[in-house]
Amino acid sequence: MLTGDFFLQEGLINDDQLQAALTRQIELGGEDPIANILVSLGYITEKDRVRCLGKVWGIPFVDISQKAPHPDAIHLLPAAIANRYKAVPLFAQGNKLLVAMANPLDIFAIDELRIATGLEIEPLIAVADDIDATLDQFLKGESQVTSQLNDVMKDFDGNVEVRNSKEEEISEEDLQAMGEDGPIIRLANLIVAQAVRDKASDIHMEPRKEEMVIRFRQDGVLQEVMRLPKKVIAPLTSRFKIMSNMDIAEKRVPQDNRISATIDGREFDFRVSTLPLVYGEKIVMRVLDKGGINVGLSKLGFMPGNMAMIEDFADRSYGIILVTGPTGSGKSTTLYSLLNRINDGSSNIITIEDPVEYELEGINQCAVNNRAGMTFAAGLKSMLRQDPDVIMVGEMRDNETATIAMEAALTGHLVLSTLHTNDACSAPTRLIDMEVEPFLISSSIIGVLAQRLVRQVCPNCKTSYKATRDTFVRYGFPIPDVIEGEVNGEFELVKGAGCDKCKGTGYKGRTGVHEIMAVTDDIRDEILKKSPSHILRRLAEQNNMKSLQDDAVAKILLGTTTVEEVLRVIYA
Repeated sequence: MLTGDFFLQEGLINDDQLQAALTRQIELGGEDPIANILVSLGYITEKDRVRCLGKVWGIPFVDISQKAPHPDAIHLLPAAIANRYKAVPLFAQGNKLLVAMANPLDIFAIDELRIATGLEIEPLIAVADDIDATLDQFLKGESQVTSQLNDVMKDFDGNVEVRNSKEEEISEEDLQAMGEDGPIIRLANLIVAQAVRDKASDIHMEPRKEEMVIRFRQDGVLQEVMRLPKKVIAPLTSRFKIMSNMDIAEKRVPQDNRISATIDGREFDFRVSTLPLVYGEKIVMRVLDKGGINVGLSKLGFMPGNMAMIEDFADRSYGIILVTGPTGSGKSTTLYSLLNRINDGSSNIITIEDPVEYELEGINQCAVNNRAGMTFAAGLKSMLRQDPDVIMVGEMRDNETATIAMEAALTGHLVLSTLHTNDACSAPTRLIDMEVEPFLISSSIIGVLAQRLVRQVCPNCKTSYKATRDTFVRYGFPIPDVIEGEVNGEFELVKGAGCDKCKGTGYKGRTGVHEIMAVTDDIRDEILKKSPSHILRRLAEQNNMKSLQDDAVAKILLGTTTVEEVLRVIYA
């Protein structure tokens, strides 16, 4: 049994964090293991928890996110058994097979693995999510998708004739029938399930002149996954419109709605949007894993100085914390992580979102419903009558919402929200453009966090190379005075060579790049004067603010990301 003292002895937490976790355990009824609570609070990672569990059990830990199974070993175990017992064969030596398992104490599973492989099993402990990802990659990979796709296309009889744009439209009855045809249902389910397994954030279905192209956005970059024949366009579009309760006969105007589904035992929401194009309707689906958000400030890539600032903001009892950045820059995850830190059971936390993307235990969440009159502003007014301590507003879209939020901050509430600006110092200027009174802005804002997401170098195929300061100079990057490991003007950077685990991209996963502006007295004075953002930036940098570019360069030098990725995301 893992105790809090064990993690303390391992140097993973300090006394204050242990006490906070014990308090949280009592609030939750005392049944949740302390290790799980430490993970949920972001004090340790799931990898730390599993490694320590292995130490207690006397079973070696293996990080299979960085150690790919041997090609000859992975196929020694049937896929059904590997998935049932969450087991990944890593390496075979003689009559012994090393197997990474989520539960290496399951003697019945080990017996079945022994019978299935004919080898003696030596179990290792690994993180369950890493095991799932590895099994998805090696046992549910591209060959299986191709096989399933071929089976579906064989079943698809294509009895609806292909028409060109000059011919008559397909009737609503025909569209309904095509969308409910068995092979089309299987094809739609295959696309969605594969997107979930590939951890895609968006699915793009694009009709072209002679085919439909399916692309997934993975780690912020679109990648083509399949091409389908022209005869599939109309029935597949109809299928997704039926699933999301859209008007299948209306093809001239954009539509949007949502689908809820359970895939592999997990709940997902899909925000579906259609757009009429020359050769049909383009469909884009945003994938939201309702139970899979990875909350915890420690998991978001904050450098130590920025982490101290954001934790200080979260510990305030009133004021506004703003998170800015473009769509898809991780703003919602950061807000949820802040709420998770604040949520100690002693505060009434209420959110209003459009929509509620992820559900958090112990937090009151409500959704915008414009048709019913539940706008951000209306919801915010009602929330203030619910005795809140902390309020999260999904987005400040208009003057009324921003003004109410700032007045709430001045009356003793901590308010969290997002804003669309390019950097932290532009946020006050943007609010002034929205005709919010400068005295409200200067009095209520504690700080502004601007962020972007950059892809991380794949740990499995990471390689180093020599670079010089000219590497940074020619791109206009800020150069630190001292670069660790610099010898004769040269230092090492890393990049991914490309492997099966990262599908040849050289990147695996994403991390945040941050810029935090603390609103000091001199910045407040400039906001009252309606000074432009470059004046605020100069003052913030005098107060040691690190820009997005500074933070990005620090992550390049740490080997987290690459020069090319920073150019793509920060400088593009």
